Amino acid sequence: MKIVLQNLTKKFSGRNKKVSSEVTAVNDFNFEIPDGSLVGLLGPSGCGKSTTLNLICGLQKPTGGKIFFGEDDVTNLPPENRGVGLVFQNYALYPHLTVEENIRFPLENLKGADKLSRDQMKERVYEAAGLVQIEELMDRRPSELSGGQQQRVAIARALVKMPRVLLLDEPLSNLDARLRLQTREEIKRIQKQTKITTIFVTHDQDEAMSISDIIVVMKAGVVQQIGKPQEVYDDPVNLFVAKFLGTPPINVFDGEVRGGRLYIGTEAVLDVKGVSDQPVTVGIRPEGFLLQAEGPLHCRLSRLEVMGRDFSVVTTHEHSQNAVIRSIIDSESRLDTGAETMGFALKPRKVFLFHKETEERIRFELG
Repeated sequence: MKIVLQNLTKKFSGRNKKVSSEVTAVNDFNFEIPDGSLVGLLGPSGCGKSTTLNLICGLQKPTGGKIFFGEDDVTNLPPENRGVGLVFQNYALYPHLTVEENIRFPLENLKGADKLSRDQMKERVYEAAGLVQIEELMDRRPSELSGGQQQRVAIARALVKMPRVLLLDEPLSNLDARLRLQTREEIKRIQKQTKITTIFVTHDQDEAMSISDIIVVMKAGVVQQIGKPQEVYDDPVNLFVAKFLGTPPINVFDGEVRGGRLYIGTEAVLDVKGVSDQPVTVGIRPEGFLLQAEGPLHCRLSRLEVMGRDFSVVTTHEHSQNAVIRSIIDSESRLDTGAETMGFALKPRKVFLFHKETEERIRFELG
């Protein structure tokens, strides 16, 4: 099911009743979600991603704009008539019902031509349970399940209705790190198997990038960038996107362009042809550093963190906006851990320049 959002806007009344004010949670959102894709809505708390999800499913009405499922305008359609499956962060399972009864519950509310027989419901329930691999848990109650198992029950309950669209609102937030990894792999597998158009809301960029076909990065209700995860990571349009994506996070410096060269402090660290002389904000991905004793950028060594296949070289620099700089270096590299400073060359494709005031990307010619 293709989903089209046209100029979607949602405003809420301000809390101060004495002063007329509005808070814009979603501002002029335009996007076409391809049929059968998994899209991640990504951004910090309060950016409008959950509001967008609530608008799509019909729990909230937009202040402006339209929502289409395929060619159907569903903007004013009640939630129960939109054919969506919704999974929340807190699972919302009925504690007195078994797993089978929890999954079956949405089917028992079907009426008219959609009403199913007991045998049809049982077939649907076990089909949904099979998708999330919980067939052996059908007689248990939620209190007898782990967090990961409860989340699978919630997903099965959403799938049992055979929705046109599956909406997941922070579905992994209550799970520990290992379960989160396992469950997000399951979500991707289920989505590929069912081919249901799925929208996944999260503030965790690792989750979004690992399972999404497309990510939408939001800030303060405004879409910042849309694209394939790797493309957005490699080509951020502004400083916010560059800082939000990446683990470890991007290293940010105060810099200056003079005569086609980028300076950090007094050191000319990179040729940046095509950029006029100006102060800039410099972003360097952790993997953008090349260990080189006589390299153009020198940083004060703080410590070395062993990461297995890689080293994380932790340094400081007086022109860095980060408390520390993290450089990911191959573990086969030879490091002088007794040195006071480390020299680095930079990979041009891992270096981004941003306007000091607007924080928009400034592009330079790559050699």
